[in-house]
Amino acid sequence: MDQPKKSNRGFAAMDPEKQRAIARKGGESVPHHKRSFARNHKLAAMAGRKGGQSVAPQDRSFSRDHELAAAAGRKGGEASHINRVQNDESRPAS
Repeated sequence: MDQPKKSNRGFAAMDPEKQRAIARKGGESVPHHKRSFARNHKLAAMAGRKGGQSVAPQDRSFSRDHELAAAAGRKGGEASHINRVQNDESRPAS
């Protein structure tokens, strides 16, 4: 079978690093304290559950691969810790 022709245009056709740079700008445009998930952890949890429910159980990679889920959790925890440390260092001393 022939593969469908890929477009050379648009965000999806960009270099992945350029995509990340553009996405990062969007995230940085809103101060942390004004991001709805940062202010409302229940809302974030509900959104995560809703997203998880939209994927069929057999297609959920974390439910099929416990090691993948554990690695993702560790990575998220490490990133959270690094961000917290960086935020603490950037705050002026009171």
